[in-house]
Amino acid sequence: PTTPPPTTPAPGAPVGATYRTVNSWQGGYQAEVTVTAGSSPINGWTVRWSLASGQTISQLWSGTLTTSGSAVTVRNAAYNGSLAANASTTFGFIGTGSPSTPTLTATTP
Repeated sequence: PTTPPPTTPAPGAPVGATYRTVNSWQGGYQAEVTVTAGSSPINGWTVRWSLASGQTISQLWSGTLTTSGSAVTVRNAAYNGSLAANASTTFGFIGTGSPSTPTLTATTP
C-alpha cells in the first residue's frame, strides 16, 4: 500500500495537519500549518506541538494561540473551524529562533 500525502489525515482520523516553513531570516521565520478534514466534515479543530529550544511565536493569524512553556496549542478561528470532508484551511505564524519541522497533533473537539 502507498502512504497518503502528508496533508491527508491517517485512515479513519477525523483531521490531519502539516507544517511548512514559508520563509526564514537571521533570528526568525514564517511558517504555515494546513489543517485537513478526513472523510467526514468537522466542526472545530486543534493543533498542538512543542517549540524547539530558543523558539517563540510572536504573531499568529487564522487561529487562536495558547502557549505554556514550549507547548503550543492553536484552535480554529470563528470563521475556519467547520470543514467539509477532505477540505482544508491554513493558519500561519511568525516565529523567532531557527525554523524546525515539529511533530503536529491534530484533533477535533
